Amino acid sequence: MVALNPPVCDFGLPAIDFALPDINGQRRTLADCRGPNGLLVMFICNHCPYVQAIIDRLIRDCRALSGLGVGSVAIMSNDVASYPADSPDEMRRWATELAFPFPYLYDETQAVAKAYGAVCTPDFFGYNRQLTLQYRGRLDASGRNPGPPDARRELFEAMQEIACAGRGPAQQHASIGCSIKWRSGISG
Repeated sequence: MVALNPPVCDFGLPAIDFALPDINGQRRTLADCRGPNGLLVMFICNHCPYVQAIIDRLIRDCRALSGLGVGSVAIMSNDVASYPADSPDEMRRWATELAFPFPYLYDETQAVAKAYGAVCTPDFFGYNRQLTLQYRGRLDASGRNPGPPDARRELFEAMQEIACAGRGPAQQHASIGCSIKWRSGISG
């Protein structure tokens, strides 16, 4: 497994619309997921140790962001034929078990991940109320293992700033994670 870092934030890039099924088969769109003060789009999956290392903190921060008027949505784009632990049934089980406070969507064609330029899991895209990109960084200092309990909440602080001021921090640290598992013949 190769650890990848996504590129830095391309400030002002507009969010890309989508219509993907959630874990119950209901189609969700960008408009359904956004909050009045912004949107956090997260590319995650079940099997990735980088995602597993942060999932409890991510759930905590998404709950807190909801109180600030920031919506959150998680998208799973991996090839489930090669990675059955990321299948829709497993997505449903994991999201239910952990009580995800955000929709967990399945990008079967991988078109949404490709359109966003997602590179790894986790990969975070933070948008302001105009849905222009203001954050593309990490959750915190965690890597393959959880960071220290007192790790600075970088993603939360950035999204809080975006919710209040409409602009993300100039200084951002790239996320790190496993590569998106592209189907044969598809690449990011």
